Parts: sequence; C-alpha cells; structure tokens
Amino acid sequence: MMRKTLPLLLAASLCGCVAAAPRTVAGSQRAEPIAISLALEETITIGVRQHLKNPVAARFGTILAGERTVNGRNEIVVCGSVNAAGGSADFEHFLGKIYPDADNSFELAAMGNTQQGAIADACRAAGLSIDPLKS
Repeated sequence: MMRKTLPLLLAASLCGCVAAAPRTVAGSQRAEPIAISLALEETITIGVRQHLKNPVAARFGTILAGERTVNGRNEIVVCGSVNAAGGSADFEHFLGKIYPDADNSFELAAMGNTQQGAIADACRAAGLSIDPLKS
C-alpha cells in the first residue's frame, strides 16, 4: 500500500506547484491603466475637493488611473491635475489611491506644486506618466 500512496502524493504535490498562478510582486509600483468611468471620476473629484480651500471653484485637468495589487490588496492609483482656485491660476498635480475593497474609499497621497516632481516620479513609476511641467 505504501508503494502506491507515495507516488500519488508526490504527483499530487507536483501538480499543485505547476497549476499555481503567478503572484504579483509585493511592492510592485506598476499599475495596469484603466478607463475612468463616470463613477470613478466622481469618486476622484469628490476626494480631491475635500482637501481644497475652495472646492466649488476647482477645475480638473488630465486624470489617469491604473489598477494594481500591493501586499495582497487591490488599489486604483490616480494621477492628475487640478486648478484649485479656478480662474487662471496654475494647476497642481495630485496622487491618490482608491480601494475597491473598502467601498471605493479615496486616499489623497500628495498634492501641490512644491511636490510636483515627486508626484510625477511616483506616477511614472506606476506607469501613469504625467508631465511635471504641464497640467
């Protein structure tokens, strides 16, 4: 009986290894670009407006989004620009994250002209390239 059991256990353990799906590398910065639906756009604009002094006057420029998994948690990375004062004021870049497993909660990671280079670098690392000099 032992002669039959051992080969079966060995074969079963090897089959499990071959069938395993590849895992996303923990801490990977790359995100798979996605289209921004109206619902996603609303989540982003509401989330950013909550951090502005005059949220009603805000005008949004380009917004890019991508999905990725970090430490087993799905997130949507958002890179974009906003004119926080309205009118002819300069645009500021922002970086945010949305967590689909937490009712699409929005987390603003960074915003502002003083952090523009760092935001552009983080967005580029995520595969969502934003020009640091343009809005």
